[in-house]
Amino acid sequence: MLGTYSRIRYVLEHLCSMLELKRVQAIITKAGFQAHIPFIDKLVFFSALSPTGDLSHAHSLFLQTSMNNSFLCNTMIRAFAKSSFPLQALYIYSHMQTSDVVSDHFTYNFVLKACSRAYKFAQEFGECDEITIVSKGGEVHCTVFKLGFDQDPSIQNSLLYMYSQCGLVHVAQQLFDEISDKSLVSWNIMISAYHRVNNSKSADYLLESMPLKNVVSWNTVIGRYIKLGDIEGARRVFQVMPERDVVSWNSMIAGFVSVKDYAGALTLFSEMQNAEVRPTEVTFISVLGACAETGALEMGSKIHESLKACKHKIEGYLGNALLNMYSKCGNLSSAWEVFRAMRIKTTSCWNAMVVGLAVHGYGEEALTLFSEMESGLGTVRPNRVTFVGVLIACSHKGWVDKARWYFDHMVKNYKIMPEIKHYGCMVDLFSRFGLLEEAHQMITTSPFQNRAILWRTLLGACKTQGNMELAKVSFQQLAKLKSLTDGDYVLLSNMYAEAERWDEVERVRSEMIDLHVSKQVGHSQIDMTECDKLS
Repeated sequence: MLGTYSRIRYVLEHLCSMLELKRVQAIITKAGFQAHIPFIDKLVFFSALSPTGDLSHAHSLFLQTSMNNSFLCNTMIRAFAKSSFPLQALYIYSHMQTSDVVSDHFTYNFVLKACSRAYKFAQEFGECDEITIVSKGGEVHCTVFKLGFDQDPSIQNSLLYMYSQCGLVHVAQQLFDEISDKSLVSWNIMISAYHRVNNSKSADYLLESMPLKNVVSWNTVIGRYIKLGDIEGARRVFQVMPERDVVSWNSMIAGFVSVKDYAGALTLFSEMQNAEVRPTEVTFISVLGACAETGALEMGSKIHESLKACKHKIEGYLGNALLNMYSKCGNLSSAWEVFRAMRIKTTSCWNAMVVGLAVHGYGEEALTLFSEMESGLGTVRPNRVTFVGVLIACSHKGWVDKARWYFDHMVKNYKIMPEIKHYGCMVDLFSRFGLLEEAHQMITTSPFQNRAILWRTLLGACKTQGNMELAKVSFQQLAKLKSLTDGDYVLLSNMYAEAERWDEVERVRSEMIDLHVSKQVGHSQIDMTECDKLS
């Protein structure tokens, strides 16, 4: 038995993969050591925090324990604080408080980071009340003050970051002023905080007041230019800064993506590789976004292969970026591969797959996946984006009755107020299948009847269906919105010509001339790089 114990301990000290972990876990169970805390600690720690680990497996192991071990609780809070599920970290912290599990300065540091991340997720996805998260952060602040941890430099910085992320910059400034020995990290957090709320004057004042500046300081300046959409300003700082780190490169690549200069993002990524700077997960997320928008499937696939080769976990934002890339590039088999391999699927991941299937005409598969999502027993909840995918699926397949049902289902069962994209799907579906009166009624009863896209969709359908009366109504509405284009005039003129109403044809064309509406010349685009490959 002693030999088995020593062998298990040796293997646990040298774990490299989840496969090895599961093998040694089986040996531990067989040998009767499944309740031995030092072994459980190592299993959970590797699963939760190793780059090749598996957070869902770590959570499963954790739930099988008594959950009263401070080290295990801290490990899980730390892991969830960095993941796509930061609220789980707050749940575990609340469990520690109600179960009298001992907390230390590590606990509070990790929980404050979880609050920061959870607030960001609440803003992006609305999965939790923002006020609740801020209140939890304030509660933790009171606790650390009571216990005397408020003088710990790492906790001070975590508090600064938490308040600044939650938009309470004035509270962060007050704490910053009270710190007697301010580190570079403290200065940089506050500069970033003021950049985030567009207070350039205060950010510049702090930058000038800093006793020393490091690469993080310069990165915050790059971040400000990017937030303002001034990619050239960011590029100038990037070129003159005395040193660069991977964050500098990531910020610039993300900046190019944010202004839709996807070619610039991919070019900079190539420069990054030539400079032998090792990309991070953040790099890949930005680059995969650029690949998705430009159809650069080959580069996106190479990134995926390199991630698999180094056994990198493909979860969260990275998994979602890969899903989007494959879906938008039309490679749905690879998108399915990524989706099925993800152990923890967020709502965004489900949405990427549903929308990808719907856009490419796989309506049955999209609705089947939606049903699977709904039956997930509360683990994920469909949102407005999910229903856009569902309605697109119905529209592409011509399922009018199903679309009506899902539209009502969204409103009644999920309390989601339809947005312009939902109405757009319904109007497009009704229009293409000749239900022009119903399409017209949907536009006029929606809160978006002043949106040109809906009327233009109906106008195009009137041409196809030969409905002159509704065509005139749609044209008049576009005129009221001052959104008429040359295409709208040409379309109505052609309808009059087909009906041999030549006086109306002359009137429309004269109006185009009087209003100086010129007909745009048609053009085509050819990707010459593809032609070069074929020659």
